[in-house]
Amino acid sequence: MKLNEINIRDPYVLVYGGKYYMYGTRGNECWNDEAFGFDVYISEDLENWSGPKTIFEREESFWGRKNFWAPEVYSYNGAFYMFASFKAENRHRATVILRSDSPDGMFKVYADGVTPEDWECLDGTLYIEDGVPYMVFCHEWTQVSDGEVCAVRLKEDLSGRDSEPFVLFRASEADWAVSVSEDGKNYVTDGPFLMRLKNGSLIMLWSSFGKNGYVQAVSRSDNGKINGKWENR
Repeated sequence: MKLNEINIRDPYVLVYGGKYYMYGTRGNECWNDEAFGFDVYISEDLENWSGPKTIFEREESFWGRKNFWAPEVYSYNGAFYMFASFKAENRHRATVILRSDSPDGMFKVYADGVTPEDWECLDGTLYIEDGVPYMVFCHEWTQVSDGEVCAVRLKEDLSGRDSEPFVLFRASEADWAVSVSEDGKNYVTDGPFLMRLKNGSLIMLWSSFGKNGYVQAVSRSDNGKINGKWENR
């Protein structure tokens, strides 16, 4: 199939073994009262894709029931790890880590409780600095009003968190960000993703709302480390 025939949101592409593996939120389940899984699409040229191939199916024992969002898959220490967000009526939204032996194999829940149980969280992404794995994620504006981008150090095998979460920055710190509420208090953070540039700079892609609508922005750490001051321009 062609790219314009694929119905997903939040696309993420893993390059592995000469192929492109694309994951995303199922478009027909995104806002439904129930969601059931994730798929992968595979390509060798980014134009022609095979799939969808189911790689995660909800089991009855799993607490997540809806909003199966934004899967990202990483090759790490000989296995493949998916970071994805889930929600249920009686549970806060959370990022969970799933594991598989191949990029298109069946993923199983591997690490739950990575984000605090009493936080509304989403869009977890893996970042490794000096050999130490971190998960960067959003603490949702729906709970804290001024949406936060946070980080938590993970255990070496990604089986859980190895520190308490810490705030990198809040949405309102970007002078271009605008509130999504009339009282001017609610600011959105979405979709963080960190990249190391060739010149050594550490940048982050993330999203919020500006005066002309939804914006994808670039922030930069002033010291090239995750614990630096993040400059939002």
